[in-house]
Amino acid sequence: MSVQILEANGKPAFAVLPIDEYRRLLDLAEDAIDADALRRAAKRYASGKLETIPAESVDRLLAGESPIRVWREHRGLSAAGLAERVGVTPAHISKLETGKGEPSISLLRKLASVLDVEIDSLVGGVE
Repeated sequence: MSVQILEANGKPAFAVLPIDEYRRLLDLAEDAIDADALRRAAKRYASGKLETIPAESVDRLLAGESPIRVWREHRGLSAAGLAERVGVTPAHISKLETGKGEPSISLLRKLASVLDVEIDSLVGGVE
């Protein structure tokens, strides 16, 4: 690596290097950050603190399917079972899942709690 050190007041202040070397160093730094993130995720997964989501569920969410329905089915709940746990009728859950109804903030909190997801996952797509 060819680096030129520039001084200010007699002390090293800047390092100048060819752009190709700079880009290579950036790539190495990004790879190190990615590897660290992967190690941390693997550790959280091994400890049971990181949930994985089947690709099919992610694909359904990305395709615009109702997040409430996708998460309900992912959790193995029927519409009636979810309705009972959040205190509404199965017909209300059906309306929410078909986009014919809007949940209140209070209901969203209950749904998120029962489905064990963040509220954003129910209204904003994939989490």
